[in-house]
Amino acid sequence: MIGIKALASGSKGNCYHITDGSTPLLLECGIRFKDIQIGLSFQTSDIAACLISHEHKDHSKAIKEVIKYGIDCYMSHGTAETLKLSGHRVKIIRPLEQFHIGTWTILPFETQHDAEEPIGFLLQNQAGNKLLFATDTYYIRYRFNELNYIMVECNYALDILRANVEAGTVPSALKNRLLRSHFSLDHVKDFLMANDLSQIKEIWLLHLSDGNSDAKRFKREIQELTGKMVFVAGQ
Repeated sequence: MIGIKALASGSKGNCYHITDGSTPLLLECGIRFKDIQIGLSFQTSDIAACLISHEHKDHSKAIKEVIKYGIDCYMSHGTAETLKLSGHRVKIIRPLEQFHIGTWTILPFETQHDAEEPIGFLLQNQAGNKLLFATDTYYIRYRFNELNYIMVECNYALDILRANVEAGTVPSALKNRLLRSHFSLDHVKDFLMANDLSQIKEIWLLHLSDGNSDAKRFKREIQELTGKMVFVAGQ
């Protein structure tokens, strides 16, 4: 089993805590470190590492505090360079090159976002449980077998976005950026149907847009499509 806790999800900040019962990890640290501590009832001394998908502040805000606290942080070279990070706590990883943290084997993979070398993660523990983490991307080129947990961005629905553009509440420029950098509800559906869901225990929908999403609808439609247990992070 893998335990998942969403400390924050969305454009204001993203941070998730996962554990297999042996090695707790942070996925992203896009909120104040103090808020991470509060969210974990100050049980942060056993966090083995923090994985960062890319440099945008809503995913990396607390990175320097996390490092200062003595937690190793794993990221691509492009992310580390953009954030101007160095030192022995900064661990550079490369897409499709496996590495290990405690009881986890982790495979980073390329994602598509307006950032420098963004990545997602496929994590497997010693019991063989697999978790996929992918956020801030408009496309995932890879297919995955025997997943047990999926944590995937579901940022917007195209019909809601178009209605907001027509109403003048969303600028056309923002619409174009979303289309080129974030996963929509339709993208998520296509991605899920292209992968092996036979062993899925939980699907987590992440990083919903404040104004271009509908949490209840997204959860309902993904549950109806997959027949799996679906959670919306931050709800």
